[in-house]
Amino acid sequence: MDLVARFRGEVALFEAAVRQAAAEPEAPPVPSCPGWTVSDLVLHLGEVHRVVEAVLRTRLTDPPQGTDPGFGLPAERQGWPEPGGGPTAGPVPAALVEWFADGARLLGDRFAKTDPATRVWTWAPEQSAGFWLRMQAIEAAVHRWDAELSVGEPGPMDRSLACDAVAQTFEVMAPGRRERLPASEGAGETYRLAATDGPESWTVRFSGADVEYPARGGKAGEAAAADVELRGSASDLMLYLWGRVPLDRLAVAGDRSVAERYFVLVPPV
Repeated sequence: MDLVARFRGEVALFEAAVRQAAAEPEAPPVPSCPGWTVSDLVLHLGEVHRVVEAVLRTRLTDPPQGTDPGFGLPAERQGWPEPGGGPTAGPVPAALVEWFADGARLLGDRFAKTDPATRVWTWAPEQSAGFWLRMQAIEAAVHRWDAELSVGEPGPMDRSLACDAVAQTFEVMAPGRRERLPASEGAGETYRLAATDGPESWTVRFSGADVEYPARGGKAGEAAAADVELRGSASDLMLYLWGRVPLDRLAVAGDRSVAERYFVLVPPV
C-alpha cells in the first residue's frame, strides 16, 4: 500500500466534503465528534498536519515546545474556531479551508521526500517519520468519514488501509490510550476481530496493564482462544475501534459482556 498516495487521497476527499459544508449558511455539526462543527474539525486536522510537517522538516527529536509549534495560523482569523474550542457557529470560513488545503499539500510533499526510517519525535515508542505517515493516513481517513457524515452518507474505508488500521489500533493506539487515560486493568479479556470481506483476523488480549497483540495460545504459532469474536467488513471493524459505528453494526459471537467492555479497557478519545 502506498501510504503517501492514500494520505493524499483521503485529505482530498476530506477537503471535498468540507467545501460542500462551506456552501451552507452555518457550519454543520459533526455527529461523530460531539461538540464540534465542521469548522472545528478542519482546524483540528489542519493543526495536526502543520505540527507533523514541522517535526519532519526540522527533524525534531524532542516534543514541540511553545504555544505555536508549527500550526502556521494566520494573524487574521475572523470567524475561525479557537484552538481547542467548539462548537463554532457561523459559516465555515473560506480562508480556513484554503489554510487546511495548503497544510495538507505541504505535509503530503514532506512525506513523499522523507525516508520513513528518519528518526523524529512522536508520541509513541516508535520514533520515526514512518510512524507519522501511517498515523496520518489513518487519521485523515477517519476524519474524512467524519466530514462526509456531516454533509451526507460517508463512504467506506479503503480496505487495505482499514486492515492496517485495525492492527495499528492494537499495536499503537490501544497501549497509548491505556497509558494516557483512565482505564481498567485487564483480566485476560481476549478479542478476535474477523473480516467478512477477506481472510484477515486479529486477536488481542488485555492482561493487567498490558496489551498482548497478537495474542497467542499455548502452542507456538497458535492463536489464542477468544472470549468474543466481532465480525464485519474491514471498514466497519476499523470504524468501530475508532468509535464511529456502534457494536450493533458488527456480528458478535461469544460473551457479549466482554464485547461491551472494550471501551472500558481502551478509553475512547
